[in-house]
Amino acid sequence: MAHDYIWKLGLALFLGLLIGIDRQLKKKPVGIKTCMIISVASCLITIVSIESVHIYSVEGHTNMDPMRLAAQVVSGVGFLGAGVILRRNNDVISGLTTASMVWAASGLGIAVGAGFILQASAAVVIMMLAINVFPSLLKLLGPKSFSQRDLLVKIIVDHREDVDIIFKEIKRCGMKVKHVKLKDIDVNHSEVQMIILASEKQYTTHIYRLLKSINGVDSVELESR
Repeated sequence: MAHDYIWKLGLALFLGLLIGIDRQLKKKPVGIKTCMIISVASCLITIVSIESVHIYSVEGHTNMDPMRLAAQVVSGVGFLGAGVILRRNNDVISGLTTASMVWAASGLGIAVGAGFILQASAAVVIMMLAINVFPSLLKLLGPKSFSQRDLLVKIIVDHREDVDIIFKEIKRCGMKVKHVKLKDIDVNHSEVQMIILASEKQYTTHIYRLLKSINGVDSVELESR
């Protein structure tokens, strides 16, 4: 029966590879090697958990749960997912999708180890569609908000100019201000921090030049979220 275990581990390796390739292509912190190891290790633990029941249990005397070890994998792999969730200095949370893929890789390994081959194969296909295809369809066919992105903007404004001009120009260009924070830097300048909702079709450089050209704007700092 050794060949049965080998091909299960091989399939777990392949499914983990598919997830890892997706993360690697998107330059995410968890790549091919991590996803493959998680998937194979989860598969191995599941196989051991199931086979231990057959080997060590005594009928009528031993009460063993065949999925006892596998049940700990999902919670145990959580610390890896937590490690890729980052909070930036602009209060943006990133890495949630990668963390969920780490968790999913362990789930695929468990499914393959338990013998649910068709289910695991279908799950990895659906996950790839959920990550790469469905978001694009929603941006194309869904509400306008799905095709917009957040831009974090910091502008230094001369006190002698009207700050309202900035917001009017942003609105004129079809963008929307989501959040605004104003503070004085010195007697002559103020800092305007805001989040702008802009279409993904608009280049960041174009928006930067637009804001820079407004009268009274001394400097512009723009970050895509």
